[in-house]
Amino acid sequence: MSSPLFSTLPDEARLWVYAADRPLTAAEQTTLTRRLMPFLASWTSHGRPVQGAMHLLHDRFLLVAAVLAGGADISGCGIDASVHAVEEAAEAVGVRWLSPLEVLYRDDEGQIRHVPRSGFRQLVRAGTVTGATPVFDLSLTTVGALRAQGLERPASAGWHARVFRIPQPA
Repeated sequence: MSSPLFSTLPDEARLWVYAADRPLTAAEQTTLTRRLMPFLASWTSHGRPVQGAMHLLHDRFLLVAAVLAGGADISGCGIDASVHAVEEAAEAVGVRWLSPLEVLYRDDEGQIRHVPRSGFRQLVRAGTVTGATPVFDLSLTTVGALRAQGLERPASAGWHARVFRIPQPA
């Protein structure tokens, strides 16, 4: 993925992907950013500063990435603090973050949709979702994985193909 996302962070930086239950307006995105930036600027893990950053993509996805100096892992308390900040920001704009068990994909009109895994399996069986259908991978955990694989890719190129037995495109 050739992208300037998180250009100041190394590949090993941790990544958390949040998917909104609906598209966010420009005003809501501004509010989320304004609410999260102070946290990111002061984020610590056991008293050590965390270098954190965020990006909003496709009016639906909040990506938060972080690294602790010296390559140490961010503590559970440090991660909990970020989750709390993200939840508070979402509450401020009235958005709900989807469960990681939801599958997000683009329909034939290019709109981002989400369904439970059982619903996605039905779409595959019906032929509505194919190997060429763009899907979003919420399971990415590092900035390097985001750079290498991208958040959005054809269903045949991600874990979706294996789990849902999606045939490879001809």
